Amino acid sequence: MFYLVGLGLFDEKDISLKGLECLKNADKIYAEFFTSRLFGSSFEAIEQLIGKEIEILVRNEVEEESKFIEEAKNSDVALITGGDPLIATTHSDFIVQCSKKGIGYEIIHGSSILSSAPAISGLQGYKFGKVTTIPFPDYNFYPKSPYEAIEENLKMDLHTLVLLDIQAHKDRYMTVNQGLEYLMSIKDDLDREGAITEDTLAMGIARVGSSDVIVKAGKISELIDYDFGGPLHCIIIPSKLHIVEAEYLVEIAGANPEILNEN
Repeated sequence: MFYLVGLGLFDEKDISLKGLECLKNADKIYAEFFTSRLFGSSFEAIEQLIGKEIEILVRNEVEEESKFIEEAKNSDVALITGGDPLIATTHSDFIVQCSKKGIGYEIIHGSSILSSAPAISGLQGYKFGKVTTIPFPDYNFYPKSPYEAIEENLKMDLHTLVLLDIQAHKDRYMTVNQGLEYLMSIKDDLDREGAITEDTLAMGIARVGSSDVIVKAGKISELIDYDFGGPLHCIIIPSKLHIVEAEYLVEIAGANPEILNEN
């Protein structure tokens, strides 16, 4: 049997009771933390909670070898990962492999940034459009697609959740500040007037699921130098606000009260 277990957002306490029971009964436990990691917990704390040793896999052992799939033919094997395991395409492929090989499997979900960030933003979940991700730029790699995705959502009066690049194997995590700078750089490169400017309302969110979560709203020009602290970060670009949403942004996220008169 193969178990795919999500650990949730921040620390070892986020794991579900079902997930904890599964891991305590598994014959072998593997972990991958290159797509995500729990910043409020150590590897040792997770092992202590489970009461078993965990083998951490590097990227090629997960994406190329998938040895845990073969082992699951004859024993109960679990793979743990931060967040909700099926959010990453790589993890859904493991389920496909199990199905093709006749291996039983079970998915134990964890909390995900895709639901938690929109929830804590105070914006209505059904008013979110396409999710986009801002990558770390590289040589000949500076896609405009994140900016364009936000533009398209704004045209349809939809909010946008903007995920920020995670390179856990390099201990490199994009900040809200870097993400906003990226968007403003694309704006400057465009030969037309874009829908996102320094005066656009935005939200920076840091460390969802922790006791020191930050939810800060304001113009991009106000947030671009704001200190959001340690990772993980994400950005939300709101569209037209309902009065209830606007009140939340003012009272909870520190937005300028002038937005109450704009929507």
